[in-house]
Amino acid sequence: MKIVFMGTPEFAAICLEEILKSKHEVVGVVTVPDKPAGRGQKISQSAVAKLSIENNLKLLQPEKLKNPEFLEELKSLNADAFVVVAFRMLPKEVWQIPVKGTFNLHASLLPQYRGAAPINWAIINGESQTGVTTFLIDEKIDTGNILLKEKVEILPEDNAGTLHDKLAETGKRLIIETLNGLEENLIEAKPQESLGELKSAPKIFKEDCEIDWSEPIEKIHNKVRGLSPYPAAWTNFIHEDEPRMVKIYKGHFDNQVNSDLKPGTISFEKNQIQIPHSEGNYIIEELQPQGKKRMSARDFINGLKEKTGWNLG
Repeated sequence: MKIVFMGTPEFAAICLEEILKSKHEVVGVVTVPDKPAGRGQKISQSAVAKLSIENNLKLLQPEKLKNPEFLEELKSLNADAFVVVAFRMLPKEVWQIPVKGTFNLHASLLPQYRGAAPINWAIINGESQTGVTTFLIDEKIDTGNILLKEKVEILPEDNAGTLHDKLAETGKRLIIETLNGLEENLIEAKPQESLGELKSAPKIFKEDCEIDWSEPIEKIHNKVRGLSPYPAAWTNFIHEDEPRMVKIYKGHFDNQVNSDLKPGTISFEKNQIQIPHSEGNYIIEELQPQGKKRMSARDFINGLKEKTGWNLG
């Protein structure tokens, strides 16, 4: 089949690369416009744009998806199906164009975790299982009829980065399976099940990433895992009344309550950053102080002039 692919980040680029290896033909790619980024405001391209240029694909980067010229160009490609991965909400004028429909790959087992950050929220909420779903796009977000699903286990050692990679690997195969099924009319699209409690996956903002040390210790640990490596959980270390924002990328916890250390203090012992908790201790393994690079707990401690009098803020 002739395919138009729509996507932006690395997750989408991995899927596009898989389609390029398949029997299907990518006749066009739609991604976000190039934009200035970083301190130097250098022009930045999406991962999908870079891959498209490397493979000499027709690349469309519209500012507005309802632009008449863009819509006409899309129609002129005569694609059988549009494939969407980690892009933006499409207007009906776009998704109704191809004869075989427009389908999206979502990084959860729909209808659970509809929204922008399903990978992060599945780990934050302590799930042991998630997956990927292909579904036909309709007028609402992540509610269309389901084509195919595949489960993926979340291991205790997984964080958002490792789970992202596992879901991308599973998802890229599911896209090819979906394309083959649509081409041969072997897939029956089914409405999403109406389950009891639906968990959502809204976009994550900086304030969502702050650690509340009064929460259960396992919940804190899942938050660190679910936000690592991006956007990263954070807290403030305070020394001599000066708060320093610190991102935390990796840690573990024990259930050994130490009555000598009160919650809210920070202990540096045996090259470990130990946060006393009412249920035990949280041990920080990797962190990034504001304005510095990511480092091990040992390197952070070695760089301190004063190792006492530190508290959480």
